[in-house]
Order: sequence, then C-alpha cells, then structure tokens
Amino acid sequence: MRIAYLEDDSAQAELVTHWLHEAGHNCIHLASGREFMSLLRRDTFDILVLDWEVPDMSGYAVLEEVRASGNRTPVLFATQRDDESSIVGALTQGADDYMVKPTKQAELLARITALGRRAGVADMDEETAIITGPWTVDRARRQILLEDEPVKLTDKDYELACYLFQNVGKLMSRAHLLEKVWGIMTPIESRTVDVHISRIRRSLQIRPERGYRIKTVYQHGYRLEPVDE
Repeated sequence: MRIAYLEDDSAQAELVTHWLHEAGHNCIHLASGREFMSLLRRDTFDILVLDWEVPDMSGYAVLEEVRASGNRTPVLFATQRDDESSIVGALTQGADDYMVKPTKQAELLARITALGRRAGVADMDEETAIITGPWTVDRARRQILLEDEPVKLTDKDYELACYLFQNVGKLMSRAHLLEKVWGIMTPIESRTVDVHISRIRRSLQIRPERGYRIKTVYQHGYRLEPVDE
C-alpha cells in the first residue's frame, strides 16, 4: 500500500519506514505538519500514519484539516500520548486507529493491514469479479466486459482500468497510479497516465450516459465516479 508518514523523530522514522518497505509498502515520510498537508493537497495515499507532537502543526491539527477537506483516507495515530482524553479525542475527530509508542513492528504491520482491508485497499482475491454499472472486470481471465461483451485492451490499460474499478469514488493522483500500475515509485513528469486514461474512456465507453465518468481533478489526478441522474 501507499503510505504517508508524519514523524519528526528521525531515528523512529527511519526504523518504521524500513519496516514498511520490508513489508512491501511504499512509505513517504515527512517531519513537518505543514509539509505533510502540502503533500496531501497534490498526492493521494492508501493510509496516513501520524505522530501527535511534530513541529509547526500537530498531528491532531493535521487530522482536523484532513477530515475538514473531505479526505477519508484511513488514519492511524502512532504517538507517545497514552491518556484516555487524547485517544478519545483523536478517534472522535476521525482517526481510524490509535497505537501508543514504543512502536512494535508486528503490531504496526497488523494494524496497517487491517486498516487497508477495512478500507478496501488491500489486495483483492484474483478470482473476485468486480461489477460496476454495465462493466464486469473478470480478474481471473484479465478482461473487462461491457454489457457482457469483452473489450480489447492492452495489458496496462486493463491494469489501470481494473485499479480504477477497485477504487470507485476515490481520487487517485498521477503518482499514485504510476506506482500502483507501472511500479514507478519516484514521481516523474509524464503524460503516460493521461494517455492511458483517454484510451480507457474511449475503449470502455465510460461516459455519463452509462452512469459513470472518469473525472479529471485539476493538478491532482483522476476519479472514477457515478454520475447523478
């Protein structure tokens, strides 16, 4: 999964980032609350991990701003604060889970996996078909059907469309899609995603009259979403 991590203790951040990478996740670490919010305004993630006490903007303030913006990305607090009022306050404000330092590797990874599973971002069974409107994603045969007729797609077009159908309603940045579909971990300036999105729209006939659209969000990315009648 793609994880954004807010932590100002460099030794702790290095250790946790290593654990996450070792478990197969991509973790982007920042030590400043304001820089973290700036990142979230231009990029998207599967899970956010927040420390409470960080410079210039607390993890709690970050959580408030994240939820106020309508961002529903799962949030895990990992902090030294162990008093009941802090735990209740964070969960009430919109955190999805809370763990107290010292951070334990197995517990952290288990909580990350559980959050991803509950949010629907963990890997799906390859045998599971995805049905959205007139489209059926047959993952076992690696094909997409439109009104029961298979549509010819390139491998990357299929993988990109499949990921979008797995995440209907979720905004995905270009960097997020490049990582998930192409395996490119380092953000690059590229029109690759835009070209493939255009082909998918055309090949799969994803348009409002069929009940769905792939919306372009300026300077951010794309979202496959239902269209209100």
